[in-house]
Amino acid sequence: EFNTAVVYLPPSGVKDGVAEAVRQNPKLKKVIVLTEKVSVKDSRIMRAICQTNGVDLFGGNCLGLADSWNKVRIGGALGGSHPDESLIKGSTAIFSNSGNFTTTIAVYLATAGWGTTTSVSSGKDVYIQYGPKEFIYALNNDDRTKAAVLYSEPGGTYEKNIQSDKPIVACVVGRWKSKLTKSCGHAGSLAGAGDDAIAKENWFMDYFGVKEIFTPQNPVCSKKGALVTNIADIPEALTHVMALNGEKPDFAPRGNLSLKCWFANNNGIELPKELDLAPVEAIEPYNEQIKNLRLQVGAQFSRETLKDASGASRMDPKTQVSQIHNTSILDASQKSFEENLVHAMTKKYPSDFGRGLINLVLNAYVNQHGEPTLMAAEASRANGNSPNTVLSAAVSIVGKKTAEKAMAASSALLELFKLTEMDDPEAAFDTKDVLQAAAAHKDVFLTSGEDHCAPLMLEAASKLGSSVFFTFLQDFAKQEKGNLSMDALVAAAWTTVAWPSLRQKKISQTTLVALPWYGKIFSTMVGVGAPAERHAEDSFCGVKMKDLIPNFSFTKTAFMALIGREPTEGELFEFQVLLGLIITNGPGTISAQGSKGAVSADGPEQPERVQVNKSFIGFMTHTGFAHGGNGYEAAAFLMEQFKNTSMKDPADPNHGVDLEKLATDYAVQYAKYKKEQKELGHLEYAKVPCINHPIFKGKDVNFDPREVYVQKLFKEKGLYNVFLEFYHHLVEALYKNKVSKNVYCVNIDAVIAVILLKVVWSDYQAGKIKEKDIESASFTAFLYGRMIGCAAEIEDHTNRGKNMDTRTPASKVTYVG
Repeated sequence: EFNTAVVYLPPSGVKDGVAEAVRQNPKLKKVIVLTEKVSVKDSRIMRAICQTNGVDLFGGNCLGLADSWNKVRIGGALGGSHPDESLIKGSTAIFSNSGNFTTTIAVYLATAGWGTTTSVSSGKDVYIQYGPKEFIYALNNDDRTKAAVLYSEPGGTYEKNIQSDKPIVACVVGRWKSKLTKSCGHAGSLAGAGDDAIAKENWFMDYFGVKEIFTPQNPVCSKKGALVTNIADIPEALTHVMALNGEKPDFAPRGNLSLKCWFANNNGIELPKELDLAPVEAIEPYNEQIKNLRLQVGAQFSRETLKDASGASRMDPKTQVSQIHNTSILDASQKSFEENLVHAMTKKYPSDFGRGLINLVLNAYVNQHGEPTLMAAEASRANGNSPNTVLSAAVSIVGKKTAEKAMAASSALLELFKLTEMDDPEAAFDTKDVLQAAAAHKDVFLTSGEDHCAPLMLEAASKLGSSVFFTFLQDFAKQEKGNLSMDALVAAAWTTVAWPSLRQKKISQTTLVALPWYGKIFSTMVGVGAPAERHAEDSFCGVKMKDLIPNFSFTKTAFMALIGREPTEGELFEFQVLLGLIITNGPGTISAQGSKGAVSADGPEQPERVQVNKSFIGFMTHTGFAHGGNGYEAAAFLMEQFKNTSMKDPADPNHGVDLEKLATDYAVQYAKYKKEQKELGHLEYAKVPCINHPIFKGKDVNFDPREVYVQKLFKEKGLYNVFLEFYHHLVEALYKNKVSKNVYCVNIDAVIAVILLKVVWSDYQAGKIKEKDIESASFTAFLYGRMIGCAAEIEDHTNRGKNMDTRTPASKVTYVG
C-alpha cells in the first residue's frame, strides 16, 4: 500500500491509471500526473474520483513536489542533479506553472537569503488540478511558511479572487501570447476571454492594493505582496514585502544574479566598461571542459558538400553586390590589394603594421629573374597563350616544396605559442618559457650559412613596428648563436597577421601553416604578369629591389607589373578599386567553381594532400576570353569611339570632347545597324558592351547600384574619367534614338573597363603599348583581382569541403546526342 502515486502514461491512459491507483490504495493521499495534454473530459473524471476519495491531485504536465525541510522530492526532478544547491531550507513556498522555473525561482531566492519550504510544480495543462487556491489553503495552514511566490502564465482564471493570510509575490509572464491563436509552450497557456497576462496582472494588483508593477527602479509593493513580470525581480520584491511585514531573510545571500560569462569574445570591438564583461570560471564539470576547449587552438569546421555552396563568398540576389567573408566588394574596393589578400586568408583585415609586413613578404618574391617560373611563363607567352594560361604555367611550378621550409617554420611557431596566453602578437609578451622549449626547432629557424636577405628583412620589419614572433626569433638566434633564415621570417610575418584570427577561431591551424605557400603563389602570379624584360637581377620594372621591397605597397607593385611604370596617387587608388570590384561574384562563378573543383578532386578531408598551386590553376583554367578577358571588349569599343578625338588626358574634365554628340552619333549609327541586322534575320548582331543588366532593368531610368557607388566614390576623391562619363551619355542617346525602350543602366563591367583604359590611354596614344597589350593587361588585371576571391574559396573548401563533393550525380546529367 502507498500514500502517494506518480502517473506517467500516454494521455489516453492517465484517467484509468489514476482510477486504478485510487482503487488499489485506500491510504492514498496524493496523485501526481506528469503527462501533458490530458483531455478535459478525462481531467474532470480524475478530479471527481480523487475528491470523492479525499486524494489531492497534482498536474498534469508537472514536475511534482519538493520539500526542502524534509529533503523529499516526488514526481519529476525539481532541484536537478544537485537539489541541495537550490532546495535550501527556508520560509517561502513556491507555486509555479513552469516546472523548470520552480527550481530557478528557488535558486534566485537564495541570492537574497530566502530559502524554501514546499515547492509545487503545478504544470500548465489544459486543466490544472492543484491550482493557486488549493495551494493558498495549504500555505495558510503551514506553520513553516511565512510567504509564497506564485509564477503564473496566461490561460485560466485560477488566480482570480485569491485570498491569503500570508504575503505573496506574484510573477505574471506571457504578454506576447495574447495575439496567438495556438498554444505555444504549455498546452494550457493559451488565453481565452479575459484571462491573458494583462488580465492576471490586474487581478493581482487589485488584491495587493497597488497600481504598478514592482521593479528594482520602482519598488511598488504592499504588506500583502507585489507583482513582477521578470523572475529576476522576485528576490528583491520578496525582501521589500517581507520588510513591510517585519521579517528578515532566512540566511546570508548566496551568490548574485549578475551575468557570469564562461566565454567572452568582443571580436576586436572596444566596448564601454559596463558592457565589457570579464569571463568567470565555470562551475564543475564545465570548467574542465572549457579548459580542454582552450587546447583546441583555431577553428574546427564541420565538413559538408560544397558543390554550389561556400563559407567564403556569396552574392545578394537583390542588389547583385557580392561579399567576401561578409565584406561587400564595394567596401573591399576601398582596401588595398595586400589588405584584401590578407582578409581573404584570415577573415580579418590587417593592422597598419601587419599590412607593412605582408608588403615586405610579397614584394620579396615578386622578382622572378632566373627562376623557372618566369621561363615557363615566357615560353607560354611566346607560343600565343592567353594570360590565364601564361600564369598557370608559372604557378604549376610553385609546388609545396617551394614553401615547405617556411611552412615548417610556421608549424614550429604554432606549436611553441599555441598554448600560451598570447593573443596579440603586436603587444608585449614574455617569451622566456617559449625560448627554453624552442631548441628542438633549431634546424627550422636557423640556416647553416648566412642568409643575406634575412638581415634586410629584419631591418625593414623593425622600422614598421614590433612583433612577438620577430622578437622571439631574434632572441632565439642569439641564444643559439646562429643566423635566422628568410623562411623563418616569412613564417613570422604571416603568423603575425594570422594569429588574432587563429585565436578567435576564424581560421584553422591548417590555414595558418599554409599561408607562406599562398604568399609565394601571390608573388609569382603578380611577378610573371610582367614580361621577362621587366625582371632584372636586382630590379623589377626598373625599380631596385632594395627600394621596392621596403617602400612599395604590393598594390603598387602589381600596377607596375601590369603597366610597366609607377602609378600616380589617383591611378593607384583607381587600380585598387578595380581589383576590389573583381574579387568575387559568389561561389557560382566559373572561376570559383574551378578552384573549388580542384580542391575537391584532391580530397580536402585530408587537407595536407590539397595542392594549393593546382587549385589556383583550376581557377585560371576556368577563366577565358568570355570570363575574364571580356573586359577588353569594352576597352576596344571605347578606343574605337575616341580614336578620332583630340582627347589627351581621360582624367581632365576639360578634355574638349563633345560627349553628347559623340554618343548621339554612335546611337544613330547603331540604330541603323540593328535595324538592318534584324531585317536580314541576324539575331546575333553585336551588342553594346557593359550596358543594361538582367536585374537592374524595367524602370524609366535604370542604375546599377554598384556603378553608382563607385561613381560617387570617385567624385568624392576628385577623380574624373571621361570614358565613364561617355557611357552615361551613351545610354541616354540610345533611349532618345529609340534603340532602347528606357534608359539602360551602366553596369559594373563598364567601371572595370574604363578604369583600366584610363590608366593606359596616354601610353596607347603615344604608341608605347598596342591594343594587344591592353587586351592582355585587361585579362591579367581580372586574374589579379579574382585571385583574392579564389584564394578564399580554396582555403574555405580545404577546411569545410568533402572529397569529390563538386561532382554532378549521374541522375542529374542529361545526354543531348
